[in-house]
Amino acid sequence: MWHVTDNAQEPPGRQLSPAWRRVTRGEPRWASTAAVVAVVVIQLTLPARLTVPPQWLMPAVELALLLALIAANPHRIERGSAAYRATGLGLALVIGGANAYSAVRLVAGLIRGTETSAAGTLLLTGGAIWLTNAVIFALLYWELDRGGPAARAQGERDVPDFLFVQMQSPDLAPPHWEPAFFDYFYLSFTNSTAFSPTDVMPVTRWAKALMLAQSAVSLLTVVLVVARAVNILG
Repeated sequence: MWHVTDNAQEPPGRQLSPAWRRVTRGEPRWASTAAVVAVVVIQLTLPARLTVPPQWLMPAVELALLLALIAANPHRIERGSAAYRATGLGLALVIGGANAYSAVRLVAGLIRGTETSAAGTLLLTGGAIWLTNAVIFALLYWELDRGGPAARAQGERDVPDFLFVQMQSPDLAPPHWEPAFFDYFYLSFTNSTAFSPTDVMPVTRWAKALMLAQSAVSLLTVVLVVARAVNILG
C-alpha cells in the first residue's frame, strides 16, 4: 500500500487514497480526555451504595491512567507503543469494571425492591450508568479499531474493524476524513439506543461481539430501570 502524509504530494495522474488509509497527523487528544473526565464526574455523583468503596478510589485510578496517556501524547495521538496501548485499554477496562459494579448493584436493588422509591432519582441514576456504558464502549471501539488511534494515524492496517459510511462512499466525504473519537461515540450511542448497528457496520468478529455485549447490557439496564420507574409512578 502506498502511504502519504497530509502535506505530501501525490504523483501526477495518481488518485489520492482515502485519509483513513494514509499516514496522517494524529487525532487531537481533547475529545477522549473530555469523555473520561465526564465519566469521573458522573461516578463521583452516583450514590455511594452503587460505587466501589471508597468512592474516590476508581476515579483516582482513572485520572492517574489518563494523565499517563496525556504525558505520552499531550496534544495529538501520534506515538504508539505496547505500554501506551496497554494503558489506554486498561483505562477503558477500569472504567468498565467500576460501571459494571454500579450496574450490578443497581439491578440487584431493583430485583430485591430495596432501590430508591423516587422515580426521578432512579431514572437519573440509571441514565448516568447507561451513559457511562456508552462512553466505555466508545473508548473500546476507538482503542481497538485497526490497532488504535496511533496505529490508524500511521496507516498500519488496511482492513477496518468498523465500516463507516465515509469509507463506503468516499466521494461524499471531505478529502481528509478519517474516524475520530466522536465517530466511535456516535457508534456506541446509537448501538445503545437501537440495540443493533445503524449506519456503522461491524466487520470483524470481535467488533460484532462487543456490539452484541453492549446491546445486551443497555437493554437490560433500560428495561429494568424504566419498568421500575413506571411501577413507582403507577
